[in-house]
Amino acid sequence: MSLFMTLPRIHPPSASAAKAAIFAGVLGLAIASTLSAKDLHVSNSGNDENPGTLAMPFATVQRAEKAADAGDTVWIRGGRYQMNPKQIARIQRNQAHVVFLSKSGSPDKPIRYCAYADEKPEFDFSEVKPPGLRVTAFHIAGSWLHFKGISVTGVQVTLTGHTQSICFDNEGDHNVYEQLQMHDGQAIGFWLGRGSRNLVLNCDAYRNHDFTSENRKGGNVDGFGFHVPSGSVGNVFRGCRAWLNSDDGFDLITTAEPLLIENCWSFYNGFDASFKALGDGNGFKLGGYGSRTAAELPTPIPRHTIRQSLAARNRAAGFYANHQLGGIDLLNNSAYLNGVNFNLLCRDATNTTDVPGYGHKLKNNLGYKGYKEVSNLNAVACDLSGNSFELKQQLTDKDFAGLDEADLVQPRQANGDLPAVTFMKLKAASHAIDQGVDIGLPFKGKAPDLGAFEFAAAK
Repeated sequence: MSLFMTLPRIHPPSASAAKAAIFAGVLGLAIASTLSAKDLHVSNSGNDENPGTLAMPFATVQRAEKAADAGDTVWIRGGRYQMNPKQIARIQRNQAHVVFLSKSGSPDKPIRYCAYADEKPEFDFSEVKPPGLRVTAFHIAGSWLHFKGISVTGVQVTLTGHTQSICFDNEGDHNVYEQLQMHDGQAIGFWLGRGSRNLVLNCDAYRNHDFTSENRKGGNVDGFGFHVPSGSVGNVFRGCRAWLNSDDGFDLITTAEPLLIENCWSFYNGFDASFKALGDGNGFKLGGYGSRTAAELPTPIPRHTIRQSLAARNRAAGFYANHQLGGIDLLNNSAYLNGVNFNLLCRDATNTTDVPGYGHKLKNNLGYKGYKEVSNLNAVACDLSGNSFELKQQLTDKDFAGLDEADLVQPRQANGDLPAVTFMKLKAASHAIDQGVDIGLPFKGKAPDLGAFEFAAAK
Protein backbone atom coordinates (compact mmCIF):
# COMPACT_ATOMS: atom_id res chain seq x y z
CA MET A 1 0.00 0.00 0.00
CA SER A 2 1.30 3.45 -0.87
CA LEU A 3 2.39 5.70 1.97
CA PHE A 4 0.39 8.47 0.36
CA MET A 5 -2.92 6.70 0.83
CA THR A 6 -4.91 7.11 4.05
CA LEU A 7 -2.68 6.16 6.96
CA PRO A 8 -3.96 3.71 9.58
CA ARG A 9 -4.70 5.09 13.02
CA ILE A 10 -2.07 4.09 15.56
CA HIS A 11 -3.14 3.27 19.11
CA PRO A 12 -1.17 1.98 22.10
CA PRO A 13 -2.08 -1.57 23.12
CA SER A 14 -5.22 -2.01 25.18
CA ALA A 15 -5.61 -4.85 27.68
CA SER A 16 -9.39 -4.69 27.50
CA ALA A 17 -9.32 -4.96 23.70
CA ALA A 18 -7.07 -8.02 23.95
CA LYS A 19 -9.52 -9.68 26.38
CA ALA A 20 -12.41 -8.90 24.08
CA ALA A 21 -10.58 -10.54 21.20
CA ILE A 22 -10.06 -13.68 23.28
CA PHE A 23 -13.69 -13.89 24.30
CA ALA A 24 -14.69 -13.34 20.66
CA GLY A 25 -12.93 -16.54 19.75
CA VAL A 26 -9.93 -15.06 17.94
CA LEU A 27 -7.25 -16.07 20.40
CA GLY A 28 -5.21 -17.60 17.60
CA LEU A 29 -5.13 -14.34 15.68
CA ALA A 30 -4.15 -12.39 18.78
CA ILE A 31 -1.26 -14.78 19.44
CA ALA A 32 -0.12 -14.55 15.82
CA SER A 33 -0.16 -10.76 16.01
CA THR A 34 1.85 -10.82 19.23
CA LEU A 35 4.44 -13.09 17.67
CA SER A 36 4.78 -10.93 14.54
CA ALA A 37 5.25 -7.57 16.24
CA LYS A 38 6.05 -6.25 19.68
CA ASP A 39 5.54 -3.04 21.60
CA LEU A 40 8.53 -1.29 23.13
CA HIS A 41 8.39 1.65 25.49
CA VAL A 42 10.57 4.67 26.25
CA SER A 43 10.14 6.96 29.26
CA ASN A 44 12.09 9.86 30.70
CA SER A 45 12.08 7.89 33.97
CA GLY A 46 13.21 4.68 32.29
CA ASN A 47 16.52 2.87 32.16
CA ASP A 48 18.31 1.47 29.12
CA GLU A 49 19.07 -1.68 31.14
CA ASN A 50 15.32 -2.38 31.32
CA PRO A 51 13.56 -4.75 28.90
CA GLY A 52 11.50 -1.91 27.34
CA THR A 53 8.10 -2.99 28.63
CA LEU A 54 5.41 -0.55 29.72
CA ALA A 55 6.27 -1.26 33.36
CA MET A 56 10.05 -1.23 32.77
CA PRO A 57 10.70 1.12 29.83
CA PHE A 58 13.93 2.16 28.14
CA ALA A 59 15.30 5.64 28.73
CA THR A 60 16.28 6.48 25.15
CA VAL A 61 14.98 6.09 21.61
CA GLN A 62 18.48 5.01 20.60
CA ARG A 63 18.26 1.98 22.89
CA ALA A 64 14.75 1.20 21.66
CA GLU A 65 15.99 1.08 18.05
CA LYS A 66 18.47 -1.62 19.02
CA ALA A 67 15.62 -3.79 20.29
CA ALA A 68 13.16 -3.01 17.51
CA ASP A 69 12.50 -5.20 14.47
CA ALA A 70 10.37 -4.62 11.39
CA GLY A 71 6.71 -4.28 12.40
CA ASP A 72 7.46 -3.17 15.98
CA THR A 73 6.19 0.02 17.60
CA VAL A 74 8.24 2.13 19.98
CA TRP A 75 5.83 4.00 22.29
CA ILE A 76 7.36 7.19 23.71
CA ARG A 77 5.84 8.37 26.98
CA GLY A 78 5.09 12.04 27.55
CA GLY A 79 7.26 14.57 29.33
CA ARG A 80 10.55 16.36 28.73
CA TYR A 81 13.62 14.43 27.63
CA GLN A 82 16.64 16.58 28.48
CA MET A 83 19.29 15.51 25.98
CA ASN A 84 23.01 15.88 26.81
CA PRO A 85 26.30 15.70 24.85
CA LYS A 86 27.03 12.17 26.09
CA GLN A 87 24.04 10.97 24.08
CA ILE A 88 25.54 11.92 20.71
CA ALA A 89 25.20 8.67 18.79
CA ARG A 90 27.51 9.35 15.85
CA ILE A 91 29.84 12.00 14.47
CA GLN A 92 30.16 12.11 10.69
CA ARG A 93 32.46 14.67 9.17
CA ASN A 94 31.47 17.91 10.91
CA GLN A 95 28.03 16.72 12.05
CA ALA A 96 26.99 15.45 15.46
CA HIS A 97 23.95 13.17 15.13
CA VAL A 98 22.44 12.97 18.59
CA VAL A 99 19.82 10.35 17.75
CA PHE A 100 20.89 8.24 14.76
CA LEU A 101 18.30 5.78 13.44
CA SER A 102 19.55 3.50 10.65
CA LYS A 103 17.52 0.31 11.18
CA SER A 104 14.81 -0.12 8.56
CA GLY A 105 11.36 -1.64 8.59
CA SER A 106 9.84 -3.23 5.50
CA PRO A 107 6.98 -2.33 3.13
CA ASP A 108 4.35 -4.22 5.12
CA LYS A 109 6.06 -3.86 8.50
CA PRO A 110 7.35 -0.36 9.20
CA ILE A 111 9.02 0.43 12.50
CA ARG A 112 6.98 3.08 14.29
CA TYR A 113 8.18 5.68 16.82
CA CYS A 114 5.02 7.20 18.28
CA ALA A 115 3.82 9.26 21.21
CA TYR A 116 2.03 7.00 23.68
CA ALA A 117 -1.75 7.56 23.78
CA ASP A 118 -2.42 11.30 24.07
CA GLU A 119 0.87 12.03 25.82
CA LYS A 120 3.32 14.63 24.51
CA PRO A 121 7.02 13.71 24.48
CA GLU A 122 9.35 16.67 23.98
CA PHE A 123 13.08 16.30 23.36
CA ASP A 124 15.09 19.29 24.58
CA PHE A 125 18.53 19.70 22.95
CA SER A 126 19.46 23.02 24.55
CA GLU A 127 22.38 21.45 26.45
CA VAL A 128 23.89 19.72 23.40
CA LYS A 129 26.61 22.14 22.22
CA PRO A 130 29.49 20.14 20.70
CA PRO A 131 32.27 22.60 19.77
CA GLY A 132 33.10 22.79 16.08
CA LEU A 133 30.22 20.57 14.96
CA ARG A 134 26.81 20.98 13.39
CA VAL A 135 24.01 19.44 15.43
CA THR A 136 21.36 17.10 14.04
CA ALA A 137 18.79 16.16 16.67
CA PHE A 138 17.27 13.17 14.81
CA HIS A 139 19.16 11.81 11.80
CA ILE A 140 17.04 9.24 9.98
CA ALA A 141 19.09 6.96 7.73
CA GLY A 142 16.66 4.02 7.82
CA SER A 143 13.69 3.38 5.54
CA TRP A 144 10.08 2.29 6.09
CA LEU A 145 9.84 4.20 9.37
CA HIS A 146 6.90 6.13 10.81
CA PHE A 147 7.29 8.94 13.37
CA LYS A 148 4.27 10.48 15.07
CA GLY A 149 3.59 13.01 17.81
CA ILE A 150 7.19 13.90 18.73
CA SER A 151 8.34 17.42 19.65
CA VAL A 152 11.92 18.73 19.32
CA THR A 153 13.03 22.01 20.88
CA GLY A 154 16.16 23.97 21.76
CA VAL A 155 18.52 22.63 19.07
CA GLN A 156 21.71 24.70 19.22
CA VAL A 157 24.26 26.23 16.85
CA THR A 158 27.86 26.55 18.04
CA LEU A 159 29.70 27.48 14.83
CA THR A 160 30.02 31.15 13.94
CA GLY A 161 30.57 30.86 10.18
CA HIS A 162 28.11 29.66 7.53
CA THR A 163 26.44 26.63 9.11
CA GLN A 164 23.18 24.98 10.04
CA SER A 165 21.70 22.66 12.64
CA ILE A 166 18.67 20.46 11.97
CA CYS A 167 15.84 19.01 14.06
CA PHE A 168 14.83 16.11 11.77
CA ASP A 169 17.10 15.09 8.88
CA ASN A 170 15.83 12.43 6.46
CA GLU A 171 18.04 10.30 4.22
CA GLY A 172 15.88 7.16 4.01
CA ASP A 173 13.06 6.07 1.71
CA HIS A 174 9.34 5.49 2.30
CA ASN A 175 9.31 7.23 5.67
CA VAL A 176 6.33 9.03 7.22
CA TYR A 177 6.74 12.00 9.58
CA GLU A 178 3.41 12.86 11.17
CA GLN A 179 2.35 15.51 13.70
CA LEU A 180 5.90 16.51 14.61
CA GLN A 181 6.68 19.84 16.26
CA MET A 182 10.06 21.52 15.74
CA HIS A 183 10.25 24.78 17.61
CA ASP A 184 12.08 27.39 19.67
CA GLY A 185 15.60 26.49 18.64
CA GLN A 186 18.37 27.66 16.35
CA ALA A 187 17.86 24.84 13.84
CA ILE A 188 16.02 24.17 10.61
CA GLY A 189 12.85 22.27 11.50
CA PHE A 190 12.68 19.48 8.93
CA TRP A 191 15.35 18.78 6.31
CA LEU A 192 14.80 16.31 3.50
CA GLY A 193 18.28 15.98 2.05
CA ARG A 194 18.03 12.57 0.41
CA GLY A 195 15.52 9.76 -0.09
CA SER A 196 12.46 8.85 -2.13
CA ARG A 197 8.73 8.64 -1.48
CA ASN A 198 8.75 10.20 1.94
CA LEU A 199 5.65 11.89 3.35
CA VAL A 200 5.85 14.83 5.77
CA LEU A 201 2.32 15.11 7.13
CA ASN A 202 0.68 17.66 9.46
CA CYS A 203 3.96 18.87 10.98
CA ASP A 204 4.72 22.30 12.48
CA ALA A 205 8.01 24.26 12.50
CA TYR A 206 7.96 27.57 14.34
CA ARG A 207 9.97 30.22 16.22
CA ASN A 208 13.35 28.95 15.02
CA HIS A 209 16.20 31.48 14.78
CA ASP A 210 19.97 31.03 14.64
CA PHE A 211 21.30 33.93 16.68
CA THR A 212 24.86 32.54 16.77
CA SER A 213 26.33 32.14 13.28
CA GLU A 214 27.06 34.72 10.60
CA ASN A 215 26.92 37.73 12.91
CA ARG A 216 23.64 36.57 14.44
CA LYS A 217 21.76 37.08 11.17
CA GLY A 218 19.79 33.86 11.39
CA GLY A 219 19.63 33.75 7.64
CA ASN A 220 19.86 29.99 7.27
CA VAL A 221 16.97 28.73 9.42
CA ASP A 222 13.96 27.56 7.47
CA GLY A 223 10.90 25.75 8.72
CA PHE A 224 11.13 23.00 6.09
CA GLY A 225 14.00 22.36 3.67
CA PHE A 226 13.99 20.16 0.58
CA HIS A 227 17.41 19.77 -1.05
CA VAL A 228 17.78 16.38 -2.68
CA PRO A 229 20.15 14.98 -5.32
CA SER A 230 19.07 13.33 -8.56
CA GLY A 231 17.14 10.12 -7.91
CA SER A 232 15.33 11.21 -4.72
CA VAL A 233 11.80 11.19 -6.15
CA GLY A 234 8.16 11.09 -5.08
CA ASN A 235 8.40 13.21 -1.92
CA VAL A 236 5.41 15.10 -0.48
CA PHE A 237 4.87 17.81 2.15
CA ARG A 238 1.19 17.86 3.14
CA GLY A 239 -0.75 19.75 5.80
CA CYS A 240 2.34 21.39 7.32
CA ARG A 241 2.72 24.85 8.92
CA ALA A 242 5.78 27.09 9.21
CA TRP A 243 5.78 30.40 11.07
CA LEU A 244 8.20 32.85 12.69
CA ASN A 245 11.25 31.09 11.28
CA SER A 246 14.06 33.56 10.76
CA ASP A 247 14.58 32.69 7.09
CA ASP A 248 11.97 30.98 4.89
CA GLY A 249 8.98 28.83 5.74
CA PHE A 250 9.65 26.27 2.98
CA ASP A 251 12.93 26.33 1.00
CA LEU A 252 13.56 24.26 -2.15
CA ILE A 253 16.78 25.90 -3.30
CA THR A 254 19.10 23.97 -5.65
CA THR A 255 17.28 20.65 -5.47
CA ALA A 256 17.52 18.16 -8.33
CA GLU A 257 14.08 16.51 -8.12
CA PRO A 258 10.52 17.85 -7.92
CA LEU A 259 8.45 18.13 -4.74
CA LEU A 260 4.69 18.22 -4.20
CA ILE A 261 3.54 20.69 -1.53
CA GLU A 262 -0.17 20.67 -0.80
CA ASN A 263 -2.45 22.15 1.84
CA CYS A 264 0.44 23.82 3.70
CA TRP A 265 0.50 27.18 5.48
CA SER A 266 3.48 29.51 5.76
CA PHE A 267 3.29 32.82 7.59
CA TYR A 268 5.28 35.40 9.56
CA ASN A 269 8.60 34.05 8.28
CA GLY A 270 11.57 36.43 8.25
CA PHE A 271 10.41 37.97 11.54
CA ASP A 272 10.72 37.33 15.24
CA ALA A 273 7.69 37.42 17.53
CA SER A 274 7.89 41.23 17.77
CA PHE A 275 8.05 41.44 13.95
CA LYS A 276 11.65 42.54 13.92
CA ALA A 277 13.12 41.69 10.51
CA LEU A 278 15.54 38.74 10.48
CA GLY A 279 16.30 36.59 7.39
CA ASP A 280 14.89 36.51 3.86
CA GLY A 281 11.35 35.72 4.91
CA ASN A 282 9.70 34.00 1.96
CA GLY A 283 6.69 31.84 2.62
CA PHE A 284 7.53 29.29 -0.08
CA LYS A 285 10.91 29.60 -1.82
CA LEU A 286 10.35 27.29 -4.75
CA GLY A 287 13.49 27.33 -6.87
CA GLY A 288 17.02 28.53 -6.88
CA TYR A 289 19.86 28.17 -9.33
CA GLY A 290 20.80 31.82 -9.36
CA SER A 291 24.58 31.41 -9.57
CA ARG A 292 25.02 27.99 -11.17
CA THR A 293 26.58 27.68 -14.60
CA ALA A 294 24.67 25.87 -17.34
CA ALA A 295 26.96 22.85 -16.89
CA GLU A 296 26.09 22.67 -13.17
CA LEU A 297 22.31 22.59 -13.64
CA PRO A 298 20.34 19.36 -13.13
CA THR A 299 18.80 17.66 -16.15
CA PRO A 300 15.91 18.03 -16.33
CA ILE A 301 15.24 21.06 -14.16
CA PRO A 302 12.76 19.91 -11.48
CA ARG A 303 9.25 21.26 -11.82
CA HIS A 304 7.69 21.63 -8.38
CA THR A 305 3.95 21.65 -7.74
CA ILE A 306 2.40 23.66 -4.94
CA ARG A 307 -1.35 23.59 -4.55
CA GLN A 308 -4.10 24.59 -2.13
CA SER A 309 -1.56 26.28 0.13
CA LEU A 310 -1.51 29.59 1.99
CA ALA A 311 1.16 32.26 2.46
CA ALA A 312 0.40 35.15 4.82
CA ARG A 313 2.37 38.16 6.02
CA ASN A 314 5.81 36.83 5.19
CA ARG A 315 8.54 39.46 5.12
CA ALA A 316 9.42 39.00 1.44
CA ALA A 317 7.32 36.97 -1.01
CA GLY A 318 4.47 34.64 -0.28
CA PHE A 319 5.35 32.41 -3.25
CA TYR A 320 8.81 32.97 -4.76
CA ALA A 321 10.27 31.25 -7.83
CA ASN A 322 13.80 32.30 -6.73
CA HIS A 323 15.70 32.30 -10.06
CA GLN A 324 14.11 29.02 -11.17
CA LEU A 325 14.42 27.74 -14.73
CA GLY A 326 11.69 25.85 -16.53
CA GLY A 327 8.77 26.92 -14.43
CA ILE A 328 6.68 25.93 -11.39
CA ASP A 329 3.05 24.83 -11.09
CA LEU A 330 1.10 27.07 -8.69
CA LEU A 331 -2.48 25.82 -8.40
CA ASN A 332 -5.30 27.13 -6.19
CA ASN A 333 -3.10 28.92 -3.66
CA SER A 334 -3.91 31.92 -1.45
CA ALA A 335 -1.58 34.79 -0.57
CA TYR A 336 -2.25 37.61 1.90
CA LEU A 337 -0.29 40.68 2.97
CA ASN A 338 3.15 39.46 1.90
CA GLY A 339 5.87 41.78 0.68
CA VAL A 340 4.99 40.43 -2.76
CA ASN A 341 2.24 37.85 -2.96
CA PHE A 342 3.61 36.12 -6.09
CA ASN A 343 7.21 36.75 -7.22
CA LEU A 344 7.87 34.65 -10.34
CA LEU A 345 11.51 35.62 -10.94
CA CYS A 346 13.45 33.28 -13.27
CA ARG A 347 16.94 33.30 -14.73
CA ASP A 348 18.22 32.86 -18.23
CA ALA A 349 18.94 29.24 -19.18
CA THR A 350 22.36 30.00 -20.65
CA ASN A 351 23.70 32.49 -18.12
CA THR A 352 22.91 33.79 -14.65
CA THR A 353 20.97 36.86 -15.76
CA ASP A 354 17.66 37.26 -13.96
CA VAL A 355 14.61 37.59 -16.20
CA PRO A 356 10.86 37.84 -15.67
CA GLY A 357 9.27 34.48 -14.92
CA TYR A 358 8.61 32.16 -17.83
CA GLY A 359 7.29 28.60 -18.14
CA HIS A 360 5.17 28.84 -15.01
CA LYS A 361 1.65 27.45 -14.76
CA LEU A 362 -0.57 29.62 -12.54
CA LYS A 363 -4.18 28.52 -12.17
CA ASN A 364 -6.87 29.70 -9.73
CA ASN A 365 -4.50 31.55 -7.40
CA LEU A 366 -5.88 34.21 -5.08
CA GLY A 367 -3.85 37.17 -3.82
CA TYR A 368 -5.11 39.88 -1.52
CA LYS A 369 -3.57 42.97 0.09
CA GLY A 370 -0.01 42.16 -0.91
CA TYR A 371 2.23 45.21 -0.87
CA LYS A 372 2.61 44.08 -4.46
CA GLU A 373 0.41 41.34 -5.90
CA VAL A 374 2.61 40.00 -8.72
CA SER A 375 6.17 40.76 -9.78
CA ASN A 376 8.69 39.50 -12.32
CA LEU A 377 6.11 37.78 -14.52
CA ASN A 378 6.37 37.36 -18.28
CA ALA A 379 2.68 36.67 -18.79
CA VAL A 380 2.92 35.69 -22.46
CA ALA A 381 5.57 33.06 -21.62
CA CYS A 382 3.46 31.43 -18.88
CA ASP A 383 0.22 29.44 -18.73
CA LEU A 384 -2.17 31.69 -16.79
CA SER A 385 -5.89 31.39 -16.14
CA GLY A 386 -8.33 31.97 -13.33
CA ASN A 387 -6.00 34.04 -11.11
CA SER A 388 -7.24 36.94 -9.01
CA PHE A 389 -4.81 39.36 -10.61
CA GLU A 390 -6.58 38.67 -13.91
CA LEU A 391 -10.04 39.52 -12.52
CA LYS A 392 -11.69 42.76 -13.59
CA GLN A 393 -13.56 42.89 -10.28
CA GLN A 394 -11.39 44.12 -7.40
CA LEU A 395 -11.67 42.08 -4.19
CA THR A 396 -12.43 43.65 -0.79
CA ASP A 397 -12.61 42.46 2.82
CA LYS A 398 -16.28 41.68 2.20
CA ASP A 399 -15.28 38.78 -0.06
CA PHE A 400 -13.83 36.86 2.88
CA ALA A 401 -15.37 35.11 5.87
CA GLY A 402 -12.36 36.04 8.01
CA LEU A 403 -8.98 37.78 7.87
CA ASP A 404 -7.90 37.34 11.48
CA GLU A 405 -4.27 36.16 11.40
CA ALA A 406 -4.64 34.72 14.91
CA ASP A 407 -6.59 31.88 13.28
CA LEU A 408 -3.39 30.58 11.73
CA VAL A 409 -1.84 29.51 15.05
CA GLN A 410 -4.94 27.83 16.44
CA PRO A 411 -4.45 24.23 17.66
CA ARG A 412 -4.74 21.48 15.10
CA GLN A 413 -7.78 19.28 14.93
CA ALA A 414 -7.88 16.04 16.90
CA ASN A 415 -6.77 14.01 13.89
CA GLY A 416 -3.81 16.31 13.26
CA ASP A 417 -5.34 18.25 10.37
CA LEU A 418 -4.92 22.01 10.10
CA PRO A 419 -7.35 24.03 12.25
CA ALA A 420 -10.82 24.60 10.79
CA VAL A 421 -10.88 28.42 10.67
CA THR A 422 -12.35 31.15 8.48
CA PHE A 423 -9.11 32.87 7.44
CA MET A 424 -9.13 33.68 3.67
CA LYS A 425 -12.19 31.51 3.14
CA LEU A 426 -14.79 32.99 0.82
CA LYS A 427 -18.23 34.35 1.62
CA ALA A 428 -21.25 33.22 -0.37
CA ALA A 429 -21.30 36.42 -2.42
CA SER A 430 -17.55 36.60 -3.01
CA HIS A 431 -16.38 37.64 -6.46
CA ALA A 432 -13.81 34.82 -6.30
CA ILE A 433 -16.42 32.04 -6.32
CA ASP A 434 -16.72 30.02 -9.56
CA GLN A 435 -14.02 32.15 -11.20
CA GLY A 436 -11.44 29.40 -11.68
CA VAL A 437 -10.81 26.75 -14.31
CA ASP A 438 -11.03 22.98 -13.95
CA ILE A 439 -7.54 21.60 -13.23
CA GLY A 440 -8.64 18.22 -11.90
CA LEU A 441 -9.02 19.15 -8.24
CA PRO A 442 -12.42 18.65 -6.54
CA PHE A 443 -14.74 21.66 -6.63
CA LYS A 444 -18.34 22.62 -5.97
CA GLY A 445 -20.56 24.80 -8.09
CA LYS A 446 -20.22 25.71 -11.77
CA ALA A 447 -16.43 26.11 -11.69
CA PRO A 448 -13.59 26.03 -9.14
CA ASP A 449 -13.26 28.93 -6.75
CA LEU A 450 -10.04 30.93 -6.48
CA GLY A 451 -7.58 30.22 -3.71
CA ALA A 452 -6.79 27.39 -1.34
CA PHE A 453 -10.28 27.03 0.13
CA GLU A 454 -13.27 25.94 -1.94
CA PHE A 455 -16.46 27.61 -0.73
CA ALA A 456 -18.94 25.31 0.98
CA ALA A 457 -22.39 26.64 1.84
CA ALA A 458 -23.54 26.15 5.42
CA LYS A 459 -26.02 23.32 5.83
